[in-house]
Amino acid sequence: MTDNRADDVAGIVAATHLYARGLDLFRPKEALSAYTDDAYWDATPVGLKRFEGSEEILGFFQADADAMAEQFHIITNHIVDFDGPDDAHGTNYVFSEGKTKSGASIRAIALNEDEYRRVDGVWKISGRKITPLTAPEMDGFDA
Repeated sequence: MTDNRADDVAGIVAATHLYARGLDLFRPKEALSAYTDDAYWDATPVGLKRFEGSEEILGFFQADADAMAEQFHIITNHIVDFDGPDDAHGTNYVFSEGKTKSGASIRAIALNEDEYRRVDGVWKISGRKITPLTAPEMDGFDA
């Protein structure tokens, strides 16, 4: 644990960026490394599913990598509140766009509502709920 909350926020932001980079470079295990083993990833508000635990989450990230031809995620506007020395929650915005291997275009602008936990000195995402801020365009996304 550090006494410097700026370092903690930087670690949390780094976890969110690691997730995005893993997805965008089609490295599902890298994306998963940003999450705790018991995490959840809930995109039911944007028409996808809720996944619980590292095995289910990795399965979805792998299906995403298999389905997408190109994609990017921009994650920004982080706000973090601490619940204790090793627990926090916060929000950030995500803008995602891409094209599936079958040619369908996807686009989503959403709010990530996150929970974070420090594990072995590293901040990770322990839960994420994704809520659309604009109407998502997900037709043809079959991951």
